[in-house]
Amino acid sequence: MPNARTLIELLTQNQAQSAAIRAPGRKSLTFDGLKIQVTQTMCLLEEAGIMPEDRVAIVLPNGPEMASAFLSVASYAVAAPLNPAYQQEEFAFYLSDIKAKAIITSEEASSPILEVAKKNGIPLIYLKSLANEPAGIFTLSIPRTIRDVSPRIPPPENTALILHTSGTTSKPKIVPLSHINLCASAHNISNWLNLKQSDVCLNIMPLFHIHGLIAAVLSSLYVGGSVACTPGFNALQFFSWLNEIKPTWYTAVPTMHQAILSRADRNKDIVNRNNLNFIRSSSSSLPVPVMEELERTFCAPVIESYGMTEATHQMTSNPLPPQERRPGCVGVAAGPEVKIMDTHGKLLGPDKIGEVVIRGDNVTRGYENNDSANIISFNDGWFRTGDQGKMDSSGYLTLTGRLKEIINRGGEKISPREVDDVLITHPSISQVVVFSVPHKKLGEDVAAAIVLRKNQNITAGEIREFLSKKLAAFKIPNTIVFLDEIPTGSTGKLQRIGLAEKLGLIE
Repeated sequence: MPNARTLIELLTQNQAQSAAIRAPGRKSLTFDGLKIQVTQTMCLLEEAGIMPEDRVAIVLPNGPEMASAFLSVASYAVAAPLNPAYQQEEFAFYLSDIKAKAIITSEEASSPILEVAKKNGIPLIYLKSLANEPAGIFTLSIPRTIRDVSPRIPPPENTALILHTSGTTSKPKIVPLSHINLCASAHNISNWLNLKQSDVCLNIMPLFHIHGLIAAVLSSLYVGGSVACTPGFNALQFFSWLNEIKPTWYTAVPTMHQAILSRADRNKDIVNRNNLNFIRSSSSSLPVPVMEELERTFCAPVIESYGMTEATHQMTSNPLPPQERRPGCVGVAAGPEVKIMDTHGKLLGPDKIGEVVIRGDNVTRGYENNDSANIISFNDGWFRTGDQGKMDSSGYLTLTGRLKEIINRGGEKISPREVDDVLITHPSISQVVVFSVPHKKLGEDVAAAIVLRKNQNITAGEIREFLSKKLAAFKIPNTIVFLDEIPTGSTGKLQRIGLAEKLGLIE
């Protein structure tokens, strides 16, 4: 497969009449049809006065039109997908921060985006999906001119996509990703997973997030495979999509996998007929019991990967069988170079704990307009991920925690991930996230939010007794909260930072 360096090259290198974008209940869109849609949209954007360096915000619901709109904008200008669930203040911040030249949103939109756009004088471009056309076909409400336009194809170094970091501890940072970054990551993922033209990915990830955009959409299209774009994650509908689309794989975050498993027993016939060659998990740690249950349920290997926005998603991954997959481990370097670095900038040898650092064509050149963050985040060409881990002599990486999430309990450093891993082995526990809470004398203390399995009942004292046989006393949570559901971020990830405040545990 040729190594594409721009999104247009990526689309062009595939067979024109093979399916590219699918959706439940819709006709498939071929690569030829997708390229026509992309090219027409590029022309319309140029006619509207948008230049290749301009930022175009995309505020659309999940689905095939969101996927093709992203591809269309990113192929010509700079795509800035935003979460449609944002409130007015959030839209105002993000649109101002990226200096959006225009906003693409749905004709049916009733979002706060309309008021924010009007208040800030940002032009709205309305997208109309066409239900009777193949999935991903749309029209835009841009006045046509009579002149013929051949859109300028941006060079590979141009920024194609900008996203923000999560901003849980500070102001979100802008991450610019070039065509080279996007194509390199799509190549890395598709090559690692041995994807073929016959593969079909069922996308349940939000398409304003790097995981869905790159791992599901671009990696599939890179090899001429297809991606089936759903309206978003819905555990009740997942099995009907599985039955209709017959995907060969899907990728999701652990909370989604757990929700799918909770309904698998009610859909045994569909589960038994599934066509999945493998299941991919990324964006946060997959508990080992969940991995094992997924494999038993779907009779398919689960491939856990490790990624982040600054790396255009994937950094390391467990390999496909027959190579070794290690539960609880995020695998080996799967594209970029990956090393462990100490606090002085020295690269460490096997089994030494330090910060995970990366470099490669998929890694951002640096945060936008943020020199101080770039000085902190880059060391001699290596990007510092902020994750703590160790790598063995075979190159397998085990993450031991997020440096900012490490709990400092009176000088004792505790990785919440370590406590998570022990708690999730308790037969009564379905979900858990360990986090810090303020403590007057110790500075920080350990807390845990726990969701029990159906019809299970256990006390906080019994949980502490269970942990006392497996962990040192200072690692055992003094605060244990039982919940029906643990709050998650917009992409379904469990978030430790800020959880104490969300749960009302801060006085």
